[in-house]
Amino acid sequence: MDWVAERLQQPDVLVLDPRLPMRYLQGHLPGAVSVPAPRAFGPDGALLPPDQLAAWLAAAGLRDDLTPIVYDGHDGQRGALLVWVLEYLGRQDVRLLDVFYEAWRAAGRPIVYRAAVPQPAAFTVRLDPTVRADLAAVQRDDHTLLDVRSREEYQGAVDFDPRPGHIPGARHLDWRELAGPAAGSYLASRDQLQRLLADRGVDPGRPVISYCRGGIRAALGYLALQQLGYPVQLFDGSYQAWAAAGLPVESTASPSPGSP
Repeated sequence: MDWVAERLQQPDVLVLDPRLPMRYLQGHLPGAVSVPAPRAFGPDGALLPPDQLAAWLAAAGLRDDLTPIVYDGHDGQRGALLVWVLEYLGRQDVRLLDVFYEAWRAAGRPIVYRAAVPQPAAFTVRLDPTVRADLAAVQRDDHTLLDVRSREEYQGAVDFDPRPGHIPGARHLDWRELAGPAAGSYLASRDQLQRLLADRGVDPGRPVISYCRGGIRAALGYLALQQLGYPVQLFDGSYQAWAAAGLPVESTASPSPGSP
């Protein structure tokens, strides 16, 4: 927190707020630019192409010579997604505030309400495909699949999708268990994360692919495993893309009444 506070007025950083616009206007860090994380996806739910992602961030004022500082409110999924997008586009200098906005505010740190006016810039893409998994990668057997949706979604007990269930063989860990408390650190403690993963048989030496329904919650899985040093990728198409492709699904509960 102190590191960020000391750099808020520095000309070589840009603070990025991935929360929804309503939350941003209710208070944000000084100088923070609003970049709602869901805008990384197109109307079809698919991740935007790299050039469009770069244009989005450039319009927010992110230049190659500015260090991006990301923060989020509790539950952290949007901030984690923005970190992943930046890393996918090749940024190796991303910084993430280690507490949620709520803890920043509770600590008496400065907040403002007037929206920052971004200065459009140029953003160079140096794509890093190693952090992203596609359908072909998910179908291979050289990794552990981690489904971070709710237990009901994983079991197929809710009909959010035409084919409820999960990708065969996937381990389940609810994304909400990965985030820290609103008044505490961004992620659960290192010991707690390691215990949660060990309980689910996730080997730290084996590559992991994190997925959810549409890609945003999976980013918290990506961030948590990355911080622990696990080799991890994010499947941004996630369960929606898998099910839409007609690939096999597993279900351990009956769908809710009225489902197809």
